[in-house]
Amino acid sequence: MEGRSDEPTTQPRRGRRLAAGASRVTGRGAASAGRAAAGAGRATGRAASYTFHQARRASTAEGAGESGLYRLIELHAFNAAGDAAVAVSLAGTLFFANPGEARGNVALFLGITMLPFAVVAPLIGPFLDRFSHGRRWAIGLTMAIRAFLCWVMAGAVAADSVWMYPVALGVLVSSKAYGVARAATVPRLMPPSLTLVKANSRISLAGVVGASVAGPIAAGLATQGSQWSLRFAFVVFAGATVLAVLLPARSDASHGEEEVSMRGRRGRFHVPVAVVFALRCNAGLRMLSGFLTMYMAFLLRQHPLPGWQDHATILMGLVIGAAGLGNTVGIGMGSLLRRIDPVRTVVAALLVDTAMAVVVAALYGLLTAVLLGLTAGIAQAMGKVALDSTIQRDVSELHRTSAFARSETLLQLSWVIGGFIGIALPLVPHLGLGVLAGLMGCWTAFVLWRRPAMAA
Repeated sequence: MEGRSDEPTTQPRRGRRLAAGASRVTGRGAASAGRAAAGAGRATGRAASYTFHQARRASTAEGAGESGLYRLIELHAFNAAGDAAVAVSLAGTLFFANPGEARGNVALFLGITMLPFAVVAPLIGPFLDRFSHGRRWAIGLTMAIRAFLCWVMAGAVAADSVWMYPVALGVLVSSKAYGVARAATVPRLMPPSLTLVKANSRISLAGVVGASVAGPIAAGLATQGSQWSLRFAFVVFAGATVLAVLLPARSDASHGEEEVSMRGRRGRFHVPVAVVFALRCNAGLRMLSGFLTMYMAFLLRQHPLPGWQDHATILMGLVIGAAGLGNTVGIGMGSLLRRIDPVRTVVAALLVDTAMAVVVAALYGLLTAVLLGLTAGIAQAMGKVALDSTIQRDVSELHRTSAFARSETLLQLSWVIGGFIGIALPLVPHLGLGVLAGLMGCWTAFVLWRRPAMAA
C-alpha cells in the first residue's frame, strides 16, 4: 500500500526533472540559435559594409571623388534602381495581366509616347541650355516628378484605373528627360584623369548595379501586388531627389558653353559628319533593342518555345537576362579598353546585330534567341561607347554638352520607335523576326551608303 501511495509523488518529480532538463537543452539550443543568428547578422552587416565601402571606393577613384563625379555615379545607381522597380511593375500590369489585351494597351501606350517625344526631343536640349545654371535642380525635378507619379500610379494600379497609362507615360518622359540632363552634366564633373568614355562607362556600371539590387526587391514586393513595387520606386526616387540637390555646384557651371543644332542651321555649330554617322549607327542598335524588348516579351509569353510551355517566365528571363548580361559585358569592355577605333567599333556593332537578326529569323530557337539578346546587349553598349568617344574627339568643349544632350534624346526616341514596331507586328516568330532582319539590313545599307557622301 505504501509503495502504491508513493507513485503519485515520485512520478511528478521525475516529470519535473525531465521538463527541467528539456528546458535547459531548449534554452541552450535557443541560445546557440540566437548566437548563430547574431553571427549571421554581423556577417551580413560586415558584407554590406564592405560592399558599400568598395562601391564608394570605386566611384571615387581616379579623381572622381575630388571632382564630384562620384555623386552623379551614385545618383545614377538610384535612378536605375527606381527605373527597374517601375519596369517590374509595368511588366505585371501592362504585359502579363491579360497578354492578349495587354498587347493592345502597350501599343496604345507607345503610340501616345511617340507624340510627347516628338515635342520633347527638340525642346529638352534648348531648355537645358537656357537654364543650365540650374542643372542639378532640373535633375532633381525629374526625380521628384517620378516619385510623385509612382505614388499616384500605385493607387491607380490598386484601383485598376485607366489613369495608370497617362501616369506611366509621365514617368517614362521624366526618365528620358533625366537621361538628357545627366548626359549634359557629365562633362562638367569629369576629373582630368578620366575620359568621357570612361566616365560614362563607370556611370553605366553603377546603373547596372543599382538595377541588379533593386530588381529582385521589386519583384518580391510585386508578388503582393504591383502597387507595392511602385511604392518602393517612390522611396527610391525620393532619395534620389535629395542626392540630386547635393550634386556639386560645378554641375551648374556653364562658362563658355554654346547651343548646338543637329540641323546645322546658319550661325550655329555644325555637328561633325563622324558624329552624325555614329548617331545613325546607334539609332539602328537602339531600334533593335526596343523591338526585342517589346516583341520578345509578348512572343515568349504567348507562344513559348517547345518544352517551355509551363516556364514562360523563366524563358523570358533567359533572353532578357542575356541582353542585360551583354550590356554589362559591353560596358565593362568600354571601361577597360584604353583605346578604341570609334568608326570600326560602331560599324562592327551594327553589322553583328544585323547578322544575328538574320540568323535568329532563319533559325529561331532558344539558343539563337539567347545569342541575339547577348549580342544586342554588347553591341548597344559598345556602340554607345564609340559614340561618346566620337563626340569627345570631334566636338569642341564649347559645344560638347549640348551635342551630348541631343544625341541622348535621339537615341531614346529610336528605342521607342523600335518598341512600337515590335508591338505592331504579329506574333509569328519567323515573320516578325524576318521583318526585323529586313529593317536592320535596309538601315545598315543606308547608313553605310550615306557615309561616303558625308565624308565627301
